[in-house]
Amino acid sequence: MTDQEIIKLIHSSPHEGHRVLFDRYYSYVYAISVNILRNFGTAEDVEECVIDIFAAVLNKLDEINYESIKPFIGTVAKNTAISLRRSLAAKAGKSISLDEAEFSRLSSEERIDRNAENAELSKILLEKIKELGEPDSTIIIQRYFYERNAKEIGSMIGMNHSAVRMRCSRAVKKLRGLMKDFC
Repeated sequence: MTDQEIIKLIHSSPHEGHRVLFDRYYSYVYAISVNILRNFGTAEDVEECVIDIFAAVLNKLDEINYESIKPFIGTVAKNTAISLRRSLAAKAGKSISLDEAEFSRLSSEERIDRNAENAELSKILLEKIKELGEPDSTIIIQRYFYERNAKEIGSMIGMNHSAVRMRCSRAVKKLRGLMKDFC
Protein backbone atom coordinates (compact mmCIF):
# COMPACT_ATOMS: atom_id res chain seq x y z
CA MET A 1 0.00 0.00 0.00
CA THR A 2 1.43 3.38 -1.00
CA ASP A 3 1.56 6.39 1.29
CA GLN A 4 -1.17 8.09 -0.75
CA GLU A 5 -3.40 5.04 -0.32
CA ILE A 6 -2.72 5.08 3.43
CA ILE A 7 -3.73 8.75 3.62
CA LYS A 8 -6.95 8.03 1.67
CA LEU A 9 -7.66 5.10 4.01
CA ILE A 10 -7.13 7.35 7.03
CA HIS A 11 -9.73 9.76 5.65
CA SER A 12 -12.25 7.05 4.78
CA SER A 13 -11.66 4.72 7.74
CA PRO A 14 -9.55 6.45 10.41
CA HIS A 15 -9.13 3.47 12.73
CA GLU A 16 -7.99 1.11 9.97
CA GLY A 17 -5.82 3.80 8.35
CA HIS A 18 -4.09 4.58 11.64
CA ARG A 19 -3.37 0.87 12.13
CA VAL A 20 -1.87 0.53 8.64
CA LEU A 21 0.26 3.66 9.13
CA PHE A 22 1.46 2.41 12.51
CA ASP A 23 2.28 -1.07 11.19
CA ARG A 24 4.15 0.31 8.21
CA TYR A 25 6.27 2.89 10.05
CA TYR A 26 6.62 1.50 13.58
CA SER A 27 10.09 -0.02 13.02
CA TYR A 28 11.31 3.16 11.35
CA VAL A 29 10.05 5.42 14.14
CA TYR A 30 11.29 3.04 16.83
CA ALA A 31 14.79 2.94 15.30
CA ILE A 32 15.01 6.73 15.20
CA SER A 33 13.78 6.98 18.80
CA VAL A 34 16.21 4.37 20.12
CA ASN A 35 19.09 5.98 18.28
CA ILE A 36 18.43 9.42 19.79
CA LEU A 37 17.40 8.26 23.28
CA ARG A 38 20.23 5.77 23.68
CA ASN A 39 21.87 6.22 27.12
CA PHE A 40 19.19 8.70 28.19
CA GLY A 41 15.91 6.82 28.48
CA THR A 42 14.45 3.47 29.40
CA ALA A 43 12.59 1.12 27.08
CA GLU A 44 9.37 2.62 28.44
CA ASP A 45 10.59 6.12 27.53
CA VAL A 46 11.27 4.95 23.99
CA GLU A 47 7.81 3.37 23.71
CA GLU A 48 6.19 6.52 25.06
CA CYS A 49 8.17 8.57 22.56
CA VAL A 50 6.98 6.34 19.69
CA ILE A 51 3.37 6.82 20.78
CA ASP A 52 3.88 10.59 21.00
CA ILE A 53 5.40 10.60 17.52
CA PHE A 54 2.44 8.80 15.96
CA ALA A 55 0.02 11.10 17.80
CA ALA A 56 1.84 14.15 16.42
CA VAL A 57 1.94 12.66 12.91
CA LEU A 58 -1.78 11.91 12.94
CA ASN A 59 -2.58 15.41 14.21
CA LYS A 60 -0.65 17.02 11.35
CA LEU A 61 -1.41 14.52 8.58
CA ASP A 62 -4.00 16.76 6.90
CA GLU A 63 -1.46 19.57 6.60
CA ILE A 64 1.15 17.71 4.54
CA ASN A 65 1.28 17.40 0.75
CA TYR A 66 4.02 14.88 0.11
CA GLU A 67 4.12 12.01 -2.31
CA SER A 68 5.73 10.10 0.53
CA ILE A 69 4.98 10.71 4.18
CA LYS A 70 8.13 8.93 5.33
CA PRO A 71 10.31 12.08 5.42
CA PHE A 72 7.60 13.87 7.40
CA ILE A 73 7.36 10.98 9.86
CA GLY A 74 11.16 10.88 10.15
CA THR A 75 11.32 14.59 10.92
CA VAL A 76 8.57 14.38 13.54
CA ALA A 77 10.28 11.34 15.07
CA LYS A 78 13.64 13.07 15.24
CA ASN A 79 12.27 16.29 16.73
CA THR A 80 10.07 14.50 19.27
CA ALA A 81 12.89 12.19 20.38
CA ILE A 82 15.30 15.12 20.68
CA SER A 83 12.79 16.99 22.82
CA LEU A 84 12.35 13.98 25.10
CA ARG A 85 16.12 13.51 25.28
CA ARG A 86 16.53 17.09 26.46
CA SER A 87 13.78 16.62 29.03
CA LEU A 88 15.29 13.38 30.34
CA ALA A 89 18.75 14.95 30.51
CA ALA A 90 17.38 17.91 32.47
CA LYS A 91 15.55 15.62 34.93
CA ALA A 92 18.71 13.59 35.48
CA GLY A 93 20.79 16.73 35.91
CA LYS A 94 22.93 15.88 32.90
CA SER A 95 24.13 18.50 30.52
CA ILE A 96 24.33 17.79 26.84
CA SER A 97 27.40 19.08 25.07
CA LEU A 98 27.06 20.57 21.62
CA ASP A 99 28.96 17.64 20.12
CA GLU A 100 26.62 15.22 21.84
CA ALA A 101 23.55 17.14 20.76
CA GLU A 102 23.69 16.28 17.08
CA PHE A 103 20.77 18.57 16.46
CA SER A 104 22.53 21.75 17.64
CA ARG A 105 25.04 23.51 15.46
CA LEU A 106 26.57 26.93 15.80
CA SER A 107 27.96 28.65 12.75
CA SER A 108 29.98 31.77 12.36
CA GLU A 109 29.00 34.58 10.00
CA GLU A 110 31.78 33.76 7.54
CA ARG A 111 30.39 30.22 7.10
CA ILE A 112 26.80 31.22 6.31
CA ASP A 113 27.31 30.97 2.53
CA ARG A 114 28.96 27.57 2.82
CA ASN A 115 26.18 26.36 5.13
CA ALA A 116 23.55 27.52 2.64
CA GLU A 117 25.34 25.67 -0.17
CA ASN A 118 25.59 22.53 1.96
CA ALA A 119 21.90 22.73 2.84
CA GLU A 120 20.95 22.99 -0.83
CA LEU A 121 23.28 20.13 -1.75
CA SER A 122 21.79 18.02 1.06
CA LYS A 123 18.30 18.73 -0.25
CA ILE A 124 19.33 17.66 -3.75
CA LEU A 125 21.05 14.55 -2.38
CA LEU A 126 17.91 13.50 -0.51
CA GLU A 127 15.81 14.06 -3.64
CA LYS A 128 18.20 11.89 -5.66
CA ILE A 129 18.16 9.20 -2.96
CA LYS A 130 14.36 9.25 -3.15
CA GLU A 131 14.61 8.78 -6.94
CA LEU A 132 16.41 5.47 -6.37
CA GLY A 133 13.10 4.00 -5.21
CA GLU A 134 12.48 1.39 -2.57
CA PRO A 135 14.22 -0.49 -1.04
CA ASP A 136 17.40 1.23 -2.29
CA SER A 137 16.55 4.64 -0.80
CA THR A 138 15.84 3.07 2.60
CA ILE A 139 19.06 1.08 2.44
CA ILE A 140 21.15 4.17 1.62
CA ILE A 141 19.52 6.28 4.33
CA GLN A 142 19.84 3.59 6.98
CA ARG A 143 23.44 2.81 6.01
CA TYR A 144 24.89 6.29 5.63
CA PHE A 145 22.61 8.52 7.68
CA TYR A 146 21.88 6.17 10.60
CA GLU A 147 25.11 4.13 10.29
CA ARG A 148 23.39 0.77 10.42
CA ASN A 149 25.08 -2.35 9.09
CA ALA A 150 23.69 -4.68 6.42
CA LYS A 151 22.41 -7.19 8.96
CA GLU A 152 20.42 -4.52 10.86
CA ILE A 153 19.02 -3.06 7.64
CA GLY A 154 18.16 -6.50 6.34
CA SER A 155 16.14 -7.32 9.43
CA MET A 156 14.32 -3.96 9.17
CA ILE A 157 13.26 -4.38 5.55
CA GLY A 158 13.08 -8.18 5.38
CA MET A 159 16.11 -8.86 3.17
CA ASN A 160 19.16 -11.07 3.45
CA HIS A 161 22.22 -9.07 4.58
CA SER A 162 24.21 -10.07 1.48
CA ALA A 163 21.38 -8.79 -0.74
CA VAL A 164 21.39 -5.54 1.24
CA ARG A 165 25.14 -5.15 0.65
CA MET A 166 24.74 -5.77 -3.09
CA ARG A 167 21.81 -3.36 -3.41
CA CYS A 168 23.70 -0.76 -1.40
CA SER A 169 26.74 -1.03 -3.64
CA ARG A 170 24.64 -0.71 -6.80
CA ALA A 171 22.58 2.14 -5.33
CA VAL A 172 25.73 4.10 -4.43
CA LYS A 173 27.02 3.74 -8.00
CA LYS A 174 23.67 4.88 -9.37
CA LEU A 175 23.56 7.78 -6.90
CA ARG A 176 27.03 8.91 -7.97
CA GLY A 177 25.76 9.09 -11.53
CA LEU A 178 22.72 11.10 -10.48
CA MET A 179 24.85 13.52 -8.43
CA LYS A 180 27.70 14.10 -10.90
CA ASP A 181 26.05 17.26 -12.28
CA PHE A 182 25.78 18.78 -8.80
CA CYS A 183 29.25 18.13 -7.38
